[in-house]
Amino acid sequence: MSLFKERQYLRIRVDREADDSLWMKCKSCGELVFKRRVRENNNVCPNCGEYFFLTAQERIDSLVDPGSFENLTEPIVTDDPLGFADNQPYTQRLREAQEKTSLLDAIVIGRGTIQSLPVVLGVMDFRFIGGSMGSVMGEHICRAMEAAIAERRAFVLVSSSGGARIQEGMFSLLQMAKTVIVRRRLAEAGLPFISVMTYPTSGGVQASIASLGDILIAEKGALIGFAGRRVIQQTISQDLPEHFQTETFALERGQIDRVVRREELREELALALGFFVGAR
Repeated sequence: MSLFKERQYLRIRVDREADDSLWMKCKSCGELVFKRRVRENNNVCPNCGEYFFLTAQERIDSLVDPGSFENLTEPIVTDDPLGFADNQPYTQRLREAQEKTSLLDAIVIGRGTIQSLPVVLGVMDFRFIGGSMGSVMGEHICRAMEAAIAERRAFVLVSSSGGARIQEGMFSLLQMAKTVIVRRRLAEAGLPFISVMTYPTSGGVQASIASLGDILIAEKGALIGFAGRRVIQQTISQDLPEHFQTETFALERGQIDRVVRREELREELALALGFFVGAR
């Protein structure tokens, strides 16, 4: 988790489920702000512009046309193939994440429209074990792409993930190959895939499906990278730039195509989708 403690963005999270007060304090600027105003502002601080985390449902609501989203997430759960336990059993960790988020796993998939353009959407939720990709997430991403193929829709994936889920070992790593194979079928069908990277997009997710979009968009403030800064620095025995693994760093080196502010993301997606629709 040290990778995600380096930037101010993570420190201004608010546990909205546990706090029903009307006001909240932004840990970036220190100002008290009205919660309703923050939510109406796409969970961006109205004083300093810092971003708060979005849940999967909040992200979906900010992107799709009102009333257009149909949830396609299937009620499937992992059966703990390794019997994994660290300071607590994996099954208990799953139950706690499910109770906290009201989700069965770290992704929500569904169909909807973005400015009347049809899409199949997959949105990760970092609250669920760091948005890590295990066998359930991999299966849902594949099912989402298969639905896009069957319905001749574009596919949009919004990533917020620490990478592969260590509690599932090789089963988690296999999802990298699995999702890449189905992504190829999407390409063979001539359907567009737009990948949106948010804070954070890292590890096995960044190294596989998140980096394979026809268009790669990073939300302003995103962290994009494979391993943690400290691990890389110790491995190569070199100092790293201050803005290493930021969205700006990725854009400068051609890893992504665009950096977009949260409040402009829906319009940016509609523009890109319109280009692909017009080309077909």
